[in-house]
Amino acid sequence: MSRVFSYLLLTSGIDKDVLYEFVRRKMIYESSDVHNAVFVGYDSNGKPRHAHKRGTVTNNPYKGNAAGSQPEFSFHWHGTSDKIYLFEAPIDMLSFISMYQKGWMDHSYVALCGVAEHALMQLLNDAPHISQIALCLDHDKAGIQARERIKKNLSERGYHMVFSLFS
Repeated sequence: MSRVFSYLLLTSGIDKDVLYEFVRRKMIYESSDVHNAVFVGYDSNGKPRHAHKRGTVTNNPYKGNAAGSQPEFSFHWHGTSDKIYLFEAPIDMLSFISMYQKGWMDHSYVALCGVAEHALMQLLNDAPHISQIALCLDHDKAGIQARERIKKNLSERGYHMVFSLFS
């Protein structure tokens, strides 16, 4: 785990307590072959269903999902509050949590590992108490288009407390 810790703590600035919580829950590990950081998503029964790999070598930043990964179960955190924060990438999610740690475990977070909303819809099905959705997507063409598409889709499903943090 030394390369993953070095990459996430020193290069990406993830808070050590936040990182250790995810590692302790077996949601982040280092692949044995090429030392990628692997972000694991579990279903509601605790079965691993998704793995997103991120290279730890900064001059060759590999990103990709493991073969057979189910996008609706991408890297996420289930909380008990009515708030969910949506991100494109696991490192974006961990960075946000690192910056806003007060009560972070109470909220839900999901990294789409792209811009398709499958994981958000699954989490909303698994956690019907969620009513406030923050779209924390990148401010680039793909992120802007995804934000508008997701807002429209959520509005059609009756969600009206949708807001963007980084628009």
